[in-house]
Amino acid sequence: VVNLLGISITVLFTLLLVFIIVPAIFGVSFGIRKVYMKTLLKIFQWATLRIERGAKEKNHPLYKPYVNGIIAKDPTSLEEEIKEIRRSGSGKALDTPEFELSDIFYFCRKGIETIMDDEVTKRFSAEELESWNLLSRTNYNFHYISLRLTVLWGLGVLIRYCFLLPLRIALAFTGISLLVTGTTVVGYLPNGRCKEFLSKHVHLMCYRICVRALTAIITYHDRENRPRNGGICVANHTSPIDVIILASDGYYAMVGQVHGGLMGVIQRAMVKACPHVWFERSEVKDRHLVAKRLTEHVQDKSKLPILIFPEGTCINNTSVMMFKKGSFEIGATVYPVAIKYDPQFGDAFWNSSKYGMVTYLLRMMTSWAIVCSVWYLPPMTRQGSTVPPPFANRVKSAIARQGGLVDLLWDGGLKREKVKDAFKEEQQKLYSKMIVGN
Repeated sequence: VVNLLGISITVLFTLLLVFIIVPAIFGVSFGIRKVYMKTLLKIFQWATLRIERGAKEKNHPLYKPYVNGIIAKDPTSLEEEIKEIRRSGSGKALDTPEFELSDIFYFCRKGIETIMDDEVTKRFSAEELESWNLLSRTNYNFHYISLRLTVLWGLGVLIRYCFLLPLRIALAFTGISLLVTGTTVVGYLPNGRCKEFLSKHVHLMCYRICVRALTAIITYHDRENRPRNGGICVANHTSPIDVIILASDGYYAMVGQVHGGLMGVIQRAMVKACPHVWFERSEVKDRHLVAKRLTEHVQDKSKLPILIFPEGTCINNTSVMMFKKGSFEIGATVYPVAIKYDPQFGDAFWNSSKYGMVTYLLRMMTSWAIVCSVWYLPPMTRQGSTVPPPFANRVKSAIARQGGLVDLLWDGGLKREKVKDAFKEEQQKLYSKMIVGN
């Protein structure tokens, strides 16, 4: 038994080394993950068809998620909508500044619509799938359809928890251990091209191993637009693994708060080999200090591009919410990046108000795979004396358009906070201009 166990461990380690770790070091792939993805797609299609047939036989209505909301909304302004209400009530357009009793109906309707179909709150919950991917947590249609389907789901549980999970944990442990060890050793080398070369390849190698620990299948587009030294890379934010997704294809300086525990060990090791920007808890609240540190970094054109997620919180990959203006006040070249995940194989969204980090990682590692597309957009700069908010909105719109995401003006901080008075005052000012005039 001991001999068989030793042989099994040796064979497993050899397979890991030959088919996963070595290809990750050189940045190549044997195409095994793509074959795996195509096989899963065929199984999902069969399972979904079986559910639909079973529901039809039992006269059971299927739940269909509303992709664009339960209420049809036209992208019109407050002024246009109120004018339309006045026009329909009086039979003519009323352009003169005055109050109309019919205006009340507009605000009543908008209030009821918001209660029934809040376009902000639903961005902080997992996206419901139209098809079933054999993960019972991602579809409301599955109860008990047939014995074959239930057996297939049970087989999937065994594969995900008894084979994929241990394999992924081993790979994640390998990647993190190599990152800490490699960056610590490189950190003792004198500054120069040799240290920079080794640091870059150690980071890339370890992140690629961690990507394989999630069975991530990533498609990168327009690589000629990848961020360059002295710039800022900004991207929409869905999950903590956004960092790994981007860093496995590029070399970035990270920005973040100093942590303790395992994360603190990793941060201290990384900063020895690469000029990452870590802030103490007290420093994060000082906007001027943060801006100063970032400005000093980007002014040195030999330093790596900074990777920032301006939304400040995770959104469920259906939309892009307001970008914090701090990243756009510096005046550096901004390299926008759009990330779009395919939830068919596993939902990458981190609902931090519902799941802790350990629970989230367990859900990720017991999913079938993480599939996503990354688009590198052309660099953008501030035009003249443009103030930061319009520039940030321009970058956000470009990311939303490329990633097929909904462009929202709301602050992602609404995930935990109430609506700011500034948002209410803005609508009040718009309406007051209509009844008083400009």
